[in-house]
Amino acid sequence: MNFDLSEEQKLIRATVRDFAEREVKPVAQELDEKAQFSYPLTQRIGELGLFGMYLPEKYGGQGMDTLSYIIAVEELARVDGSQAATLAAHNSLGIGPLYYYGTEEQKLKFLPKLCTGTGLWGFGLTEPEAGSDSRGTKTVAKLEDGKWRINGSKIFITNGSNEFNIGTTVQAVTKIHADGNKEYTCVIVEKDTPGFKQKAMHNKMMWRASDTAELYFDDCIVPESNLLGKIGEGSKIMLSTLDNGRLSIAAMGLGAAQGAFEAALAYSQERKQFGKALSKFQINAFKLADMATKIELARNLLYKACWLKDNHKPFAKEAAMSKLYCSEIAKEVSDEAVQIHGGYGLMKDYPVERFYRDQRLLQIGEGTSEIQRLVISRYIGC
Repeated sequence: MNFDLSEEQKLIRATVRDFAEREVKPVAQELDEKAQFSYPLTQRIGELGLFGMYLPEKYGGQGMDTLSYIIAVEELARVDGSQAATLAAHNSLGIGPLYYYGTEEQKLKFLPKLCTGTGLWGFGLTEPEAGSDSRGTKTVAKLEDGKWRINGSKIFITNGSNEFNIGTTVQAVTKIHADGNKEYTCVIVEKDTPGFKQKAMHNKMMWRASDTAELYFDDCIVPESNLLGKIGEGSKIMLSTLDNGRLSIAAMGLGAAQGAFEAALAYSQERKQFGKALSKFQINAFKLADMATKIELARNLLYKACWLKDNHKPFAKEAAMSKLYCSEIAKEVSDEAVQIHGGYGLMKDYPVERFYRDQRLLQIGEGTSEIQRLVISRYIGC
């Protein structure tokens, strides 16, 4: 296998890293402290062409490959998990279902604006009683006189309530069969639809500068043409979207681990105890060596999964493995980075404190580590 990045991929890495260092890093701590979603940064991400970057140009995208997109997420997460979350959720969970399952009319209506950085889209799957069990959905949609009537709620929806949001893809129960099995269908709900309420969630431990929302549907009426895909394909659409989304969550884990490692390495080279730099003590040098090795393994696993997807080969197993391993490595590396910082690692003045908090969602969101192991075990025949 050729492990060299293309010149285009190298340019993407350099461009996003420069943006993250110059424009995101100086304000990341303040945005986190204020739990403030940044409209200027979101718009700048759009101006850089990072939203919808894998879409064809006819829909406003850049026509790039999966690995290029994953590198962009990785580089943002290396500096700030919140901005990386906005990018990853919008591309994978927001744009993805519309692009892969939407009609041509739906694509042309929504996708161009969603690539600009002034329009964001939500992924309405999780509910108060439907997390790992996505088929526990209680939100219902009934087709009446050529319109869908939706009632229910969703929770923990990234990009679901900010002013840039223009809509959400919603999984709903559209039929309950005689045997009790449910039929799940995806419906598009645009912002400002009567009966649709979006409420921002606050007091988060992590990703404090990203937008997380609760959604409520109270006799929310949308046209029959807002059906996404076919009736009864809801679970298929949502679960295939999560396969793609796992790659971006893995990229967030990889980026967070890289950022925490670099912070720990720099600190260990500057901080002195007993007359020499921390990095010169073998116990710390070995910690850093282990961290670097884990990051390298994580990157190779994730990039292989991207290669499989870009070459139209099955990649769901490798996506689950990447999501599991990269998120677990983010936890291990950030924990050791805090340990190397000692007491300073617990202070908000140091970025490792934020890395430590931000990585915690990665073992939960878009399928917990336990669910990833379940998925992998099924692929290997358990």
